[in-house]
Amino acid sequence: MARPILTAPEGPPSPNEQLKIDSNYLRGSLKDTMQEQLTSGIPHDDNVLMKFHGSYLQDDRDLRNERQKQKLEPAYQFMLRVRTPGGVATPEQWLKMDDLAQRFGNQTLKLTTRQAFQMHGILKWNMKSTIQEIHQSMLDTIAACGDVNRNVMCNPNPYQSEVHGEVFSWSKRLSDYLLPRTRAYHEIWLDEEKVASSPTVEEDIEPMYGPVYLPRKFKIGVAVPPSNDVDVYSQDLGFIAIVESGKLVGFNISIGGGMGMTHGDTETYPQLGKVIGFCEPEQVLEVAEKVITIQRDYGNRSVRKNARFKYTVDRLGVENVKAELEYRLGWSLQEAREFHFDHNGDRYGWEKGVKGKWHFTLFVEGGRIKDFDDYKLMTGLREIAKIHTGDFRLTANQNLIIANISTKNKKKITELIEQYGLLDGKRFSALRRSSLACVSLPTCGLAMAEAERYLPRLIDKIEEIVDANGLRDKEITIRMTGCPNGCARHTIAEIAFIGRGPGKYNMYLGAAFNGSRLSKLYRENVGEEEILSELGVLLPRYARERLDGEHFGDFVIRAGVVKAVTDGTNFHAV
Repeated sequence: MARPILTAPEGPPSPNEQLKIDSNYLRGSLKDTMQEQLTSGIPHDDNVLMKFHGSYLQDDRDLRNERQKQKLEPAYQFMLRVRTPGGVATPEQWLKMDDLAQRFGNQTLKLTTRQAFQMHGILKWNMKSTIQEIHQSMLDTIAACGDVNRNVMCNPNPYQSEVHGEVFSWSKRLSDYLLPRTRAYHEIWLDEEKVASSPTVEEDIEPMYGPVYLPRKFKIGVAVPPSNDVDVYSQDLGFIAIVESGKLVGFNISIGGGMGMTHGDTETYPQLGKVIGFCEPEQVLEVAEKVITIQRDYGNRSVRKNARFKYTVDRLGVENVKAELEYRLGWSLQEAREFHFDHNGDRYGWEKGVKGKWHFTLFVEGGRIKDFDDYKLMTGLREIAKIHTGDFRLTANQNLIIANISTKNKKKITELIEQYGLLDGKRFSALRRSSLACVSLPTCGLAMAEAERYLPRLIDKIEEIVDANGLRDKEITIRMTGCPNGCARHTIAEIAFIGRGPGKYNMYLGAAFNGSRLSKLYRENVGEEEILSELGVLLPRYARERLDGEHFGDFVIRAGVVKAVTDGTNFHAV
């Protein structure tokens, strides 16, 4: 088959590229740095490498000014992300995450929008012990961050539990297959002795990634229609399960999605993935590997903010990338199969799955597992984990499924749910149930504005408008991030707020409810008063004028409030 002529962008490599080359396959000076007791921080270069090991150094920005006045170094701490393919964890693993958060973290867990555990507040001298205990629980932090493939997402909805089991197994295999092969993680954190390598072996240490890994991070999601809860079009590489007569026959392949951008830079933009064909289940590992090698070879290694795979696809052209993929595979993709998405949310409360198993989906606002003054969420889940014999599933919407509950155990778990008042979401507005927020302040160094701590308070006020107009049970996706990087997949929300500065956000409208269309900038640099004023007009209008079954994102397009954005290259168009 014909191979297209492709080229990588010209330009000197970015500093990160040289750092990776010099790191000796992600080792750098991390081992010695983490043993240094004179400071709770680490140098910049080592912090870049730490991402490949699943962590970054942060500091508590709430304390930054006060500590500076006292001539103290910042309140350094590490964020640690735990790789959980498809979001599935055992009760024993849940208890271990809870225990580590209590002993070494800030007594909370964050369920991320990529179905992973995240811990905050870990001090430098506790990092090694924490990672070792995670490893003992059969989890790890390898490649949870960094310029490699991240945690592979997978649809966890319990009403599709039979198909989910098979799809999950492929997502788990993908996650493991695409891990870096370097032993740096094991040497630094698990005390594995470094084995002397011959030059030949050293050259082959990363057969897929090579010594400089990828130009930027890479994300994979696996969706099972009609649910698009993993927002498959936001992924660098998406696999869309095709189920016929109740059986998984293969996957449609989507390439080139991604959410991040930079304020004021029109060369950066969010993008939707494009479906390029179909493969059989046994072919997904090879497809993923070859797609990743295309990004390895042709991604932008000079300008990091243009280095994601979406920019590679747009620059080279979708058809050329598909042709190069087929050349590397040595076979052609089949034509994409028919499918449709009609929602992207979770199904709350009790659901009965296959083989007599039950599932309970819990609403977790902002994905934050902690004990509040009047709501002992973390304690309640800890007590459930002690008797649960199934599994826990972290959803892409930051919620939690207590899954595969036996009929015998259902009564005991129901009693604990009631004892601790665990919330299934049904008592909240559909708007709140459809919300996502990144961590943002005080720990994220990129945050320009609040997100997780502020969005619930903003929704309190928006709900007054929602309730007054009979929209309490109408699902509208609403998401907030403290910066434009996209950790809460903001630009495919029907209402999105992206931080610009303290108390100020860019407001976007018009994305599709099923994740198939981007939003459009509606108001720039607005605060709470302006936000409530705008929604105080738009939501009543939607209540009066919407068509039967019409979602809010579709309404604002039809009503001419904003223009439709079906491709990221038009995201900044006036």
